[in-house]
Amino acid sequence: MPELYFHVEDAAPARLAAAPLLVFKLAIRDKDPAPQPIQAIALRCQVRIEPARRRYTPAEQEKLGDLFGTPDRWGQTLRGLLWMHASTMVPSFTGSTVAELPLPCTYDFDVAATKYCGGLDDGDIPLLLLFSGTIFYQAEHGIQVAQVPWDRETTFRLPAQVWRDLMDQYYPNSAWLRLRKDVFDRLHEYRRRHGLATWEQALEQLLPAAEGSVTP
Repeated sequence: MPELYFHVEDAAPARLAAAPLLVFKLAIRDKDPAPQPIQAIALRCQVRIEPARRRYTPAEQEKLGDLFGTPDRWGQTLRGLLWMHASTMVPSFTGSTVAELPLPCTYDFDVAATKYCGGLDDGDIPLLLLFSGTIFYQAEHGIQVAQVPWDRETTFRLPAQVWRDLMDQYYPNSAWLRLRKDVFDRLHEYRRRHGLATWEQALEQLLPAAEGSVTP
């Protein structure tokens, strides 16, 4: 039976995609000294963020307060975050290959993983990738089926700049904001009543008054 191991070589934004998509270059190697031909792998991957595996500047600590609280509590709150489940079909190979693992990303700041990635000024996003799936391989008596062992995993440090480049590619100089429907209706009516062309104009007109009413 194949003895497969996985390693991420690189990551980059997809050039031609309808929505934000990261592509991981995934090296796969069969450590069997006499590897059998692999016909295909239906590969699944759970991608987790491991925030305790890096340091944070004071500015980053402040930005990540919504996720982890104040820094004095981080010893208890700095826990792993599930980012996503990804999957791909790996084509035939013998011995080793490099496959593409696509990771669809959201820019919704109500999602914990987006808050985390967006809160980093520099450095890396520490990831843990856990693999599973089905292997179809050529054996002496025809095609056989085996499962990717549950202990197959690898780590990868995704540069935060790669994530920012991805979002800048799809949302240049902008960000997404989700509002409750009744709040959106009020903002929409305010914009219509004042003849404002964009949502930015509506918020820029409202913010000075709101900021002036806040007691330092």
